[in-house]
Amino acid sequence: MPAGVSWKTYLSFSLAAGLSMLLGAQTVHRVYTPLADLEDFTKKFEEDQKLLKEVKSSMNKTES
Repeated sequence: MPAGVSWKTYLSFSLAAGLSMLLGAQTVHRVYTPLADLEDFTKKFEEDQKLLKEVKSSMNKTES
C-alpha cells in the first residue's frame, strides 16, 4: 500500500472519504436546492438564445 499504510487503514479511510462525499452532495441538494429552478432557467435561456439569434440575423440583413 502507499507509504506503508496497512490495508485496514487504507480501506477505512477510503470508506470514510466516500461516505463524506456522498453525504456532502446530499446536503448541498437538500439545503441549497440547486435544481429547483431548472425549468425556469432553461426556459429563460432558450428565450435569450432565440432573441440573440434574431438580433444576429437582423444585423446580417442590414449589413448585406
